[in-house]
Amino acid sequence: MLEELLTAAAGVGTAAVVYAGAAARVVKQYERGVVFRFGRLLPEVRRPGFTMIVPVIDRLHKVNLQIVTLPVPAQEGITRDNVTVRVDAVVYFKVVDAADALVRVEDYRFAVSQMAQTSLRSIIGKSDLDDLLSNREKLNQGLELMLDSPAMGWGVAIDRVEIKDVSLPETMKRSMARQAEADRERRARVINADAELQASKKLAEAAAVMSEQPAALQLRLLQTVVAVAAEKNSTLVLPFPVELLRFLERAAQAQGGGERSQAAGASAPGTPKAPATPSAPPAPPVALPETFTDLSPDLPGEPGAPGAYDPPLPDLGDYEEPEDETDDTVIGPPVDPAPRSSRSTRDEP
Repeated sequence: MLEELLTAAAGVGTAAVVYAGAAARVVKQYERGVVFRFGRLLPEVRRPGFTMIVPVIDRLHKVNLQIVTLPVPAQEGITRDNVTVRVDAVVYFKVVDAADALVRVEDYRFAVSQMAQTSLRSIIGKSDLDDLLSNREKLNQGLELMLDSPAMGWGVAIDRVEIKDVSLPETMKRSMARQAEADRERRARVINADAELQASKKLAEAAAVMSEQPAALQLRLLQTVVAVAAEKNSTLVLPFPVELLRFLERAAQAQGGGERSQAAGASAPGTPKAPATPSAPPAPPVALPETFTDLSPDLPGEPGAPGAYDPPLPDLGDYEEPEDETDDTVIGPPVDPAPRSSRSTRDEP
């Protein structure tokens, strides 16, 4: 009898141990347990820790409540200003209702992924390129709202959505680079012009102060010489007073004005002329020889005129120019006026 009781107790203990092992479950801190009994959802969600279920009858499903990082594949689309871009994003979400996440949707991860891709394409089509590049915070908020509305019915809460990268075509990148370079150059020119304006105002004030004290200009010139000499270079600086240049310029203007006034006075009518300077007396005429004997005394004279050779000069008073007569002489071989025939008279009939 005792042995039977011990055997029965051992069997009951073994059955209890087996039941406890089959019914015992442990739910982690970041999980929630959803129990289905005969396929029906029990309203109680098992909290973290040790819990018991009915073996074979109950099924326990654990749902992770941690934040899930879901990368969204890059989506290619056309913006509102007709620019083709490629945008990828990342979605952070978590399960807030374990029962709805199991009952209302088959796979909440896949559902959130597909909804994120669709919403990202919609955001690309409704936005401009400048908004995608510079105003991402607003686009992230809009994308989060588009995802959060259907996800709440699945027991999922969207924590945040971030656009990671916006890929542009190479031609668009070059165009934007040229635009940015032109804008920077424009701003640099404006800043340089503003600096020149401010510097000119300060220089004008300094010149007004130096004009009251001429020695200040000389001191400033000496300071410039000292600054140049401190560089230890081969430049030679020779200070030249500006007043001397102005004096020379005024002297040149005065001289030019005097010459113009003198020329105007000489050309005016009624002005008495200056007395003429007496010229030198004319030179006496040179005596020419009357005969060739004076030039060449050794020449013999003709009979009848002893002592001199005086050839008679032709009288050109009665000279008449001969008329222009045409010479009809033809240079060349003689031409026979009546050429003879090459045929003989005996050949005639």
